Amino acid sequence: MSTPNGEPPTAASPVRRRLLDEAARVLAEEGPAALSARRLVKAVGASTMAVYTHFGSMPGLVRELMREGVARFAARVEDVEPATAPDADPVRELAGLCRVYQEFARAEPDVYAVMFGGSGLAGFELTDEDRQMGVRLLRYPRNAIRRCVAAGRFRADVDADLAVRQLFAQMHGLARLAHAGYIMGIYGPDDVLAGMLRDFAVAAGDDPERAAESVRSGLAH
Repeated sequence: MSTPNGEPPTAASPVRRRLLDEAARVLAEEGPAALSARRLVKAVGASTMAVYTHFGSMPGLVRELMREGVARFAARVEDVEPATAPDADPVRELAGLCRVYQEFARAEPDVYAVMFGGSGLAGFELTDEDRQMGVRLLRYPRNAIRRCVAAGRFRADVDADLAVRQLFAQMHGLARLAHAGYIMGIYGPDDVLAGMLRDFAVAAGDDPERAAESVRSGLAH
């Protein structure tokens, strides 16, 4: 089977790639209301059938864009060095992971909204399988929290699976409020993030001064 342009409908197809790139561009520059199959194919020089050949539907295209967003998010997260050495600072690692979370949300707000906002964009609605893609990203901060416990920075009774979900809720809330412009006044989003992470570490059992220093270091990338 070939695409309307005579290409096999593979993941490496140039038309498929251009459709995804254009969808991401439209989302970033003009928002969800501007996204349509007709708009996309006109921009890439293909027929409307190309969307359905490569993705099955517009929701299928948005789902694939979400998968790419998860991959880009994971690439940022994997740049944060795991604190596995005996003298490494796992609280600093955790702060670094939260920093890249906020950086991603700011850099790609519309893709972030599709990933974590339950957007009905182009008829797309998240399934539990879709949500699992995003939830799997939590393994990075969860493992950092476990390292904080193992290093004696956090209490031994800290449940990493519960704690990472609490942290996820805080990170998402900050990202959405910052995007909406509600973090204003003398403290900006970065100040709120630093205070939130310091207090999270202290509540988990860390020394306040040590927690503050680790958070400052983790956010100073």
